[in-house]
Amino acid sequence: MKKKLLLTMLLPLSLFAQSYLISNIPLPKTYIQNLDPYPCEESCMQEYLDNDMIFSFLSHAQTKLNNEEQDEVRMMNISILNIGSQIINYKLHIALLLPYKIIGRYASSTTNASFAYLISKNHSFELKSYKIQSESEKDIKEALLKISADGFNYVIAPLTRKGAQTVAEIDPDMNIFFPTINKKDINTTSSYLIYGGINYKAQSDLLLKEAVSPLVVFYDRSKIGKELSIYEKNRFIYGVSMDNNLSVEESKAQILDANRSVVKFSIPKRTTNLERYLSENEDIVESSFFINTPIVKTGMIMSQLTLYDTNATNILSTQINYDPLILSITQYQDRKNMIIANSITNNNNIFIESNSLLGNDIVYDWINYTTTVGVDYFFSLATREDREYKITIEENQMIYPIELLKPAKYRFIKYNSIEE
Repeated sequence: MKKKLLLTMLLPLSLFAQSYLISNIPLPKTYIQNLDPYPCEESCMQEYLDNDMIFSFLSHAQTKLNNEEQDEVRMMNISILNIGSQIINYKLHIALLLPYKIIGRYASSTTNASFAYLISKNHSFELKSYKIQSESEKDIKEALLKISADGFNYVIAPLTRKGAQTVAEIDPDMNIFFPTINKKDINTTSSYLIYGGINYKAQSDLLLKEAVSPLVVFYDRSKIGKELSIYEKNRFIYGVSMDNNLSVEESKAQILDANRSVVKFSIPKRTTNLERYLSENEDIVESSFFINTPIVKTGMIMSQLTLYDTNATNILSTQINYDPLILSITQYQDRKNMIIANSITNNNNIFIESNSLLGNDIVYDWINYTTTVGVDYFFSLATREDREYKITIEENQMIYPIELLKPAKYRFIKYNSIEE
């Protein structure tokens, strides 16, 4: 009965969140009045929770609680019940700059991630979407002028590298967060532009410590696939990357191990049979395999590594393949030696649940995750409250911790490095 009631209450929220245009009709607020003349300490609060007296608990939980578990329950119910604040009157204004034809489903999911975070905080807000047809200078400049004229100082912009570079060249005087872009890929000195993209190259560096020679690199023809294949080859053989601006001669002078070699395979989009790459290829037996392809293509590659008896020492992959789908589209035999780098390490149960109620994922989807990190950063700037995601920022770039994981039989588990 409770589940049915909760779903009925949340259905309007779900419908509301699917729209790109946030309604100007505010959601109804719930206010809980404390009529208890006696104070209620931590043990008293817990007794209310143990007896499912949630409204009695909430009537005493008007501000942040010292007990972390109790405070999480408080915040979860504030989000679900849309409890109004008796204290905060200032409204937070955040805009979303969305090239919807280019980023596809992320136009919706980043909107949902932003909305889920904001409804979880006991604070008034306005969230407005600004759709652009393209990432041309004209479209972006017009949208930014409109955003500024409407009084928005904080902007979440899930743009491509081209769009982010265009914004950097326009150099607007407003706070813009790019959840999709790492600052290393952009030429800018602006103090207003904040970058939240995950660092694939830093993840590759950590994974390559586990690699043996020869290193076999699979990649598709996407920009990121091509860039990572070049980076991983140079880093593995010479210990340097193209980012170091060294000549070929200088790179070769820094060889770490003359016996290291790299084999690269570009896998076209429609290719499903890898026999010509793998069958009876003695040069790649017991190699390390670095896979820079999307999840479905990765599953196909891994099954054929087993089929053609490559006896892989290990299979390495970045955030691209941190996806629970890998547990269902591959057999355990195919993935038992796989190591995946992951930077979604600092999450919050309240925001996970709020997103889940809107059909959104911030546990495995890194763009939704970094969008949440960006909204949290702006929320902290505007309200002076502590950030929920205490991620280091260096020169306007979020620096995410990196962990190595193994896709085990039923879940991802921590990988213990051979160097530990």
